[in-house]
Amino acid sequence: MAEHTIHTLSEVAQHKSKKDCWLVIDGRVLNVTKFVEEHPGGEEVLLESAGKDVTKEFKDIGHSKAAQNLLLKYQVGVLQGYTLKKAADIQVASTDEPKNTKEMSAFVIKDDSMPKYAALVEFFVPLLVAGSYFSYRYLTTGSSMV
Repeated sequence: MAEHTIHTLSEVAQHKSKKDCWLVIDGRVLNVTKFVEEHPGGEEVLLESAGKDVTKEFKDIGHSKAAQNLLLKYQVGVLQGYTLKKAADIQVASTDEPKNTKEMSAFVIKDDSMPKYAALVEFFVPLLVAGSYFSYRYLTTGSSMV
């Protein structure tokens, strides 16, 4: 992209409907109207952010490389007074529409520090205690009847 159309934040703020949805991320003005229904987080997220600079929110969520690549695809200009950083880490594989393939990536944070054998211990220890109790009761009540 050699030349970019320069937009003000007030111009972007005029595009905040489902049929005309713009937002700003990292100084890039994005027209995400075609992406609203495809957004993995739901269209409500984009419609709430429409017409605003949502750089902080975009980065806080931790979007995938595929999502970051979409920034260049939907870019229609730059925000006035903003100097774009080099897009060295953003690689655009294709600016065409995907061919019947929808890629969705996610990450899971697993905070499970319990060892694998702990599940077995949690199951068998109460079973062993209950078995011991009933064995003790059986043996003590049977001998007192004599």
